[in-house]
Amino acid sequence: MIKIFKPGKLFLIMNKKELLWSLRERGAPEKIIDAFSKVNRENFISNNLKKMAYEDTPLPLTKGQTTSQPYTIALMLSNLHLKPGQKVLEIGSGSGYVLALISELIGKTGKVIGLEIIPELVKKSKENIEDAGYKNIKIYKRNGSNGFPDEAKFDRILISAALRDVPEKIMAQLKTHGGILVAPKGSRFEQEIIVIERHSEAEFEIKKRLPGFVFVPFVEGD
Repeated sequence: MIKIFKPGKLFLIMNKKELLWSLRERGAPEKIIDAFSKVNRENFISNNLKKMAYEDTPLPLTKGQTTSQPYTIALMLSNLHLKPGQKVLEIGSGSGYVLALISELIGKTGKVIGLEIIPELVKKSKENIEDAGYKNIKIYKRNGSNGFPDEAKFDRILISAALRDVPEKIMAQLKTHGGILVAPKGSRFEQEIIVIERHSEAEFEIKKRLPGFVFVPFVEGD
């Protein structure tokens, strides 16, 4: 742990090993811990924040967007129940950090698609993913409220921005039997993470509601 001194203040900065220990202590499964160990968060944030890369806190990106707190990411990924070879969609893929974690969890035979509406983040996340050497990730500048019908149906869908309600057109893009969607749902300043499983063409079940989260709002556009 690095100590940073400023007049009258002492900041303790976590390193990667300490973050992994923290996630394990909070109940993250070992396969999630392993994915976090393989992805360098510092490669997905701006240079001036690299010293904060392994703090268990959200970090700013651009245009009011953030990369989520590692614990929150671990919780959402755990509830997706990712498996090798799956096809996964992330809506609101930001810097590409979570895309990289998903890739580690589904392996080279899987496929990951990221949708991001903010041009600066699309450009930067593509660079981040290319530099990190991931071959099974594609990122598109798209309005995420429509999902990605071009590649439906998906084994798993992750929405990484807050919605009042999950659009039915996105839910319809889940694999018909056993598809899982995880998303933050609620008001602007407080949401719950919901876990939805699809059982048939018309049957969707909310499996979990995990309260007490605050995500950046879902951004719509062309």
